[in-house]
Amino acid sequence: MSTTHLSEQEQLRREKLAELMMMGIEPYPAALFPVSHYSTDIKENFTEESLPAEQAGKSDFANVCVAGRLMSVRNMGKANFAVIQDAKGRIQLYIKRDEICPGEDKTLYDIVWKKLIDIGDFIGVKGYVFTTKTGETSIHVNELTLLSKSLRPLPIVKEADGQTFDAVTDPEFKYRQRYADLIINPAVKETFIKRTKLINSIREFLNQRGALEVDTPVLQSIPGGAAARPFKTHHNALDIPFYLRIANELYLKRLIVGGFDWVYEFSRNFRNEGMDRTHNPEFTILEFYTAYKDYYWMMETTEQLLEKAAIDVCGTTDVTVGDKTISFKAPFKRITIFEAIEEHTGIDVSKMKEEQLLSVCKQLRIPTDKSMGKGKLIDEIFGAKCEKNYVQPTFITDYPVEMSPLTKKHRDQIGLVERFELMINGKEIANAYSELNDPIDQRERFEEQLKLMERGDDEAMFIDYDFLRALEYGMPPTSGIGFGIDRLCMLLTNQPSIQDVLLFPQMRPEHTNH
Repeated sequence: MSTTHLSEQEQLRREKLAELMMMGIEPYPAALFPVSHYSTDIKENFTEESLPAEQAGKSDFANVCVAGRLMSVRNMGKANFAVIQDAKGRIQLYIKRDEICPGEDKTLYDIVWKKLIDIGDFIGVKGYVFTTKTGETSIHVNELTLLSKSLRPLPIVKEADGQTFDAVTDPEFKYRQRYADLIINPAVKETFIKRTKLINSIREFLNQRGALEVDTPVLQSIPGGAAARPFKTHHNALDIPFYLRIANELYLKRLIVGGFDWVYEFSRNFRNEGMDRTHNPEFTILEFYTAYKDYYWMMETTEQLLEKAAIDVCGTTDVTVGDKTISFKAPFKRITIFEAIEEHTGIDVSKMKEEQLLSVCKQLRIPTDKSMGKGKLIDEIFGAKCEKNYVQPTFITDYPVEMSPLTKKHRDQIGLVERFELMINGKEIANAYSELNDPIDQRERFEEQLKLMERGDDEAMFIDYDFLRALEYGMPPTSGIGFGIDRLCMLLTNQPSIQDVLLFPQMRPEHTNH
């Protein structure tokens, strides 16, 4: 980066870097630093009563090595109080001139510590733990080492009495510079720790029940398994187009054909569509498929999985989401999609043809276009008039066959399929079927999708002839589901936007020389 673009603070830090190097102090040492304790572990386990033992060298806290980022300094002449932030939290340091420079040479304190070390630098300290007169657990520093020089100042965040003020909330900064966001906003790190807890909880649930975790292709010659617009790329060696997967469904079903009874995958999927508070072009879905089961079994399994996940992540089944309390305690409410539409519009659309549905959309002021078939029109009505009303977990069941080209026809209701979507806080969190395993029926459904594609529906499904071939070998009765992990994480961490639960959400490129 050209020095002409540096701020005054950035230029000053580079001058300090040069001065450290001239003094023979390596600002980026390669040697390991033997960390023995973390800040929160010290604060949670140290007690005043153990002081005599520590001072006698008989305690774990008599000799601690802690490393982290310097977050604040209070200069008191020949002694300083400072705060260091490590991977788990923050702890106060007490740095006395004569302790870290016991001989005649006070350069390390007077020049290096007082003048050349900045907020944001990584330091390592060795010393013993004590409690200050104000009752704060702190480290009395005997040795101090610079581990990494920070050349860019952190955004200023004011703190007092344990409260954070003027925290950086600008989304442009938070999402583009997530690394800085994590440094200065500790609650952000907790969100992503909970995200990992969520995934681990689900993985544990499935593994304990005998499910097998698998990997399937991200690059696909046919983007199947969902109705969505794909990202397209080109494979140079094969000289053919490829697509980033929009779903992993058809590959997981191939594995059921191949003889696995229960498979799952945490799948990174890509859909070349709009971006908003609940949509990102790159997102994570959990899909699993289980032989010899149906969508009724899947509803019960979903309830059990989410109840466990809520407890593991939040410690309770009652989760705060904005100004609401959402209960993940099983069982969840169930209602058919036609019942839901009639409940919220007063209109029974269950027997309507395409022209009648277009008229209903016009009556309800729902935008339509000529590419929309019967299924898409019903989906638009439900999305516009019903979805937002389902705050508590609710299974919306028994969809029209036109909406669900991969789903088994309903065992009792002509024209419907055995499908449910799980709605929570007004958004779809999961989508599940009794899977279609009739290869002839599946071929006909794909052909109907092709007609919609020819009408201009860019979310219609491609025909996957290899998947049809797999079905012709025979697939047992199967139930499958896809969970939106990002949306579920939003709920369990009380975050209003999908970008807040993605470490690095997609953004426009930055136009900068910095």
